[in-house]
Amino acid sequence: MVSTLSNEDLLAMHCEMIKARTASDRLWSLQRQGRIGTIAPIDGQEATTVGAAQALDPLTDWVLPQYREPLALGRYGPEVLNRFVAWAIGHPDGGHIPEPIRVFPPQISLATQILHAVGLAWAMKLRNERGVVLVFFGDGSSSEGDFYEAGNLAGVLKVPVIFVCANNQWAISTPTTKQTAAASFAAKADAFGIPGVTVDGMDPVAMHEVVQAARDRALDGRGATLIEAVSYRLGAHTTADDPTRYIPAAELEEARQRDPIVMFGRQLEDRGLWNSELEHDAHASAEQAIDAAWAFATNLPLRQSDLFDHVFAQPTQRQRLERASLEAHLGSTS
Repeated sequence: MVSTLSNEDLLAMHCEMIKARTASDRLWSLQRQGRIGTIAPIDGQEATTVGAAQALDPLTDWVLPQYREPLALGRYGPEVLNRFVAWAIGHPDGGHIPEPIRVFPPQISLATQILHAVGLAWAMKLRNERGVVLVFFGDGSSSEGDFYEAGNLAGVLKVPVIFVCANNQWAISTPTTKQTAAASFAAKADAFGIPGVTVDGMDPVAMHEVVQAARDRALDGRGATLIEAVSYRLGAHTTADDPTRYIPAAELEEARQRDPIVMFGRQLEDRGLWNSELEHDAHASAEQAIDAAWAFATNLPLRQSDLFDHVFAQPTQRQRLERASLEAHLGSTS
């Protein structure tokens, strides 16, 4: 494993991966207890997110996640996890966190965040703002028209955006073999006139290197890059999914042998950077982080009318009527 990353960077990345898995497991249990809504586990994709985030600058670069990535964006501060847990409980905006965070809320409308990312990158270019926009989306999103429209526009405008397609082999229950006839998802970049790169998404160092190269390219004014991060979804698509109904048990077991947390831990251990004591401390710190996020989220007042905030600069007449109706209903049931 050759990298320009420091030992401290490598350890921080591994601890972040452990924290993401810990938070994912805790939220799964909380959903089963009926205490939060549907969430998407991150199992198997920790390296994709952590490695990509490590190549970004939280002071200048934006991240637009899809379902599960906020669990592994600790590089952008603890507020990201706090807001994600608040969102899972039912706060539409993640709880009015005042600190500026360059991470958008989770996106469950398939592929729409890709268009948002290109728009944001275009605005940065027009304002001569230094930085890039990185957007995560799944292989299933590549079947949506929004993906092709965004990719085409990004290629034409040469905006500083990095597309990260997390190919975890399954779009819910649809395998990649039924998702595309292309040689790879990275190959779709040819239609946009931008580079396409395929990388091992279960290797955080490899992810860091390709995202860093894409970032350098974008900052040099050379435009977008499409990165296909190949991994394997080790858990369910969401808490509403039962993967045992469609994933062959032997295939899943084989993928578990390449668990990114286990594999990266062994690499660090071989280099003398990791041991059982550090692992114990990492898990303890992870538990503390999710405890803090849960405490933050559960102490927020739940205001359903927040659903209408930050949708349009000026609310429409229909929105005003719907807000008034909801507030009247909530008042009558309180």
